[in-house]
Amino acid sequence: MRNKIKALKAKYLGIPVQVKASVWFAICSLLQKGLSIITVPIFTRLMSTEQYGYYTAYISWYNILLVFTSLNLFYGVYNNAMMKFRDDRAGYTSSMQGLVWMSTGVFLILYLIFRNQVNDFLGMNTILVLMLFTELLLTPAFRFWMASKRFEFKYQPIVAVTIIKTIANPVLGLILVLLSEKRDIARIASIVIVEGIICSIITIYQFYKGKKFFSKRYWKYALLFAVPLLPHYLAGQVLSQSDRIMISKMIGNSEVAIYSIAYNIGLLMNIFTVAINNSYTPWFYQNLERRRYLQIQRVTTIIMYIMAAVIILLMFCGPEAIAILGSSEYQDGMYAVPPVAAGAFFMFLYNIYVDVEFYFEKKGYVLFSSVAAASLNILLNLIFIPIFGYVAAAYTTMICYIIYSLLHNYFAKSICRHRGIPETILSPKTALALSSLVVGTALIMNVIYKYMKIRYGFIIVSSIVFIVERKKIIAIIHGVLHTMKEKETVK
Repeated sequence: MRNKIKALKAKYLGIPVQVKASVWFAICSLLQKGLSIITVPIFTRLMSTEQYGYYTAYISWYNILLVFTSLNLFYGVYNNAMMKFRDDRAGYTSSMQGLVWMSTGVFLILYLIFRNQVNDFLGMNTILVLMLFTELLLTPAFRFWMASKRFEFKYQPIVAVTIIKTIANPVLGLILVLLSEKRDIARIASIVIVEGIICSIITIYQFYKGKKFFSKRYWKYALLFAVPLLPHYLAGQVLSQSDRIMISKMIGNSEVAIYSIAYNIGLLMNIFTVAINNSYTPWFYQNLERRRYLQIQRVTTIIMYIMAAVIILLMFCGPEAIAILGSSEYQDGMYAVPPVAAGAFFMFLYNIYVDVEFYFEKKGYVLFSSVAAASLNILLNLIFIPIFGYVAAAYTTMICYIIYSLLHNYFAKSICRHRGIPETILSPKTALALSSLVVGTALIMNVIYKYMKIRYGFIIVSSIVFIVERKKIIAIIHGVLHTMKEKETVK
């Protein structure tokens, strides 16, 4: 037994750091999002649908306002900066924190001047909005820190901090919710406290390490890159968050709660999407720079197949997932699961295409695609939510994500042609075939939900196929990991 443990340890130590980082990033994402999903049934049963809907609306506003206060400096521009300023990554990171603090301070001053109007618009009181600003000020530091560690494949610190956050957040939330009558406020407060403590420590550490609050060179580079992309980032949040805000305004917070449960189930795929993208993007940048096009195509194609298979299986399990995560009040939300899950597939495709646009700094392409899709989403929601209710929002989101990915696909292919890069790195035929399969499944799924035998039959057959073909499947995944193996790590 001891020899086997030593052999396993030796085998693990022999795995390339890029592969180990990919695995641990996926585990971190699974822990964070997975435990969050697991605790949903507890909070949905302790809180009324009105309270849970109010809490969900707060989260949506946070995600939207974060775009304005942070300029999303921890996304596309940060990856580029890690390559451009590789000799002073710590200095760049600390100066970006300084820029975020400056931006957030400006918005805070504006809020204090127009406090009453903003409170009415957001549907919150002053205490809640100040809690919101606390998150907006501190949480970007954690995102910068995570992005820098991922880019350098330093996964150990991420694992440690993720475990602490993942446990502390729901535990404190449960305690405060049980002790309070205003359980929506208590749940929000628990998040702010946990995020505030952890992100404050990281903020201080990164300022100390980088020793830069202001850098004209770094601020100019970041602003010139990020400001033109602000409509793009805002559009992305509109696509993912505006549904809940519009449902809240047009129907009510109870409907927001029901839709949110279904949306969370559909976006379980984001656990895999984020985990894959966190490792894929640095790897993609490095391999595109070295012109390893065949490797990119192979990995991209296989990941597409894996994502499509898991998403379709998730659609078939929609009613059971709703029953687990919510009480009987939430059961009708199952009809929103298939289109939201399908939308997650196209969000995954978008991430592949936009990496090409970000790498070559084609901000205009990114901007046009995002704004077009977000504008269409708002228009369709205004038309169909009053007619068909919250389920309509799931279908409008799916449609807009399809258009979103198609536009980015078109521009990414244009860039590839212009740069002499084979379009096959985007796996266009595979993407088209799997997209058709995913959308077709989503459209017929609400009919299949009425026939339990068909659903269970599919789940059983899929399980049998997986068991029988497990060696081939594992070999394919191993092939992807082998393809992602690098002889050099970007320093």
